[in-house]
Amino acid sequence: MTDSYVYAAVRTPFGRFSGALSGVRPDDLASMVVSGVLAKVPALDPGGIDDVVWGNANGAGEDNRNVGRMAVLLAGLPTSVPATTVNRLCGSSLDAAIIASRAIETGDADIVLTGGVESMTRAPWVLPKPDRAHPAGDVTAVSTTLGWRLVNARMPKEWTVSLGEANEQLADRFGIGRERQDAFAVRSHVLAEEAWAAGFYDDTVLPVVAEGKGTVLERDEGIRAGSTVERLAVLKPSFRPDGAITAGNASPLSDGASAVLLGSEAAGARIGTDPLARVAGRGVFALDPQAFGFAPVEAANRALKSAGITWSDVSAVELNEAFAVQALACVGAWGIDPETVNAKGGAIALGHPLGASGGRLLGTLAHRLKESGQRWGVAAICIGVGQGLAVVLENVTEGSR
Repeated sequence: MTDSYVYAAVRTPFGRFSGALSGVRPDDLASMVVSGVLAKVPALDPGGIDDVVWGNANGAGEDNRNVGRMAVLLAGLPTSVPATTVNRLCGSSLDAAIIASRAIETGDADIVLTGGVESMTRAPWVLPKPDRAHPAGDVTAVSTTLGWRLVNARMPKEWTVSLGEANEQLADRFGIGRERQDAFAVRSHVLAEEAWAAGFYDDTVLPVVAEGKGTVLERDEGIRAGSTVERLAVLKPSFRPDGAITAGNASPLSDGASAVLLGSEAAGARIGTDPLARVAGRGVFALDPQAFGFAPVEAANRALKSAGITWSDVSAVELNEAFAVQALACVGAWGIDPETVNAKGGAIALGHPLGASGGRLLGTLAHRLKESGQRWGVAAICIGVGQGLAVVLENVTEGSR
């Protein structure tokens, strides 16, 4: 078996729900990052891409079921380049990279383009088909933006609570109060603002240009400069009257896309650049559906075991901040230095377009390792309905230690 490597990664800025990207279709967002990541490797003949694996959590509307294939076609790649779309909800684009890395390591592919997209703004309403023709009563349209829908009556009620209620339960379980959650959220905004100001994202985030409108978004729309715990403290709880979770300490509904190019070591000659990082380990884990926020803990532990290292070796962690409470619970369970986690801001500030977030985590991790020169990093994400995914990267850039 050979190794698989990350060669390039880009993303769009992430837009807020009904914000700057609300007029841009998800397939167009996806095609933008396909073109954008290939622009990073101009020596690569796009016809030499063996497969495209794309993440998407919706698929019910303009995503058009296989949005990966749509992105390939809209980006103008040769029609001979195949594509599939995978759905592991919030973990979809990280799963896409995992699938690609396995294909490369087993020799089934040499170069695989991965990524993901979500327009939560443009997610459609759906109508269930009636049990019989011509029903006389009203039918309710159901939003596909987030969470459970058209739930099977056989599902236990405790499994199908809202994502927010599930994380209120996590707060109760670990005794993580409102003040800690708000402080973590403020940190996310502060670090994201600092990273943008320092130019960290300049080379990896592509401005979104819409036909007839020019540039519609250049940086992440959800960052709130000047956020303070005092400002967040006045927000009302979102899920329980006396709860701790608010719109300020949870990730927002978002729109955006990400892309990550993977290949074998031998593919470097065709790609025309040296790799950024080696995919060293992978892990997947599942719990009861309502405990999904804690699932990254064991997923990451398994990825570390696969890589043959321990937490003491890890210098950088990218953990998706679906909710501040679940991120705090995971960091606490790992027993790691919190300062290694999301040093360039996290999803509370940057946004969480479901299908795109895993690719953002992986790309950010690779570039954090390159910037610092440190060797090992972990990307991890919680996934609705009780799952978690994680990937270990090893820095292979010049001067890494």
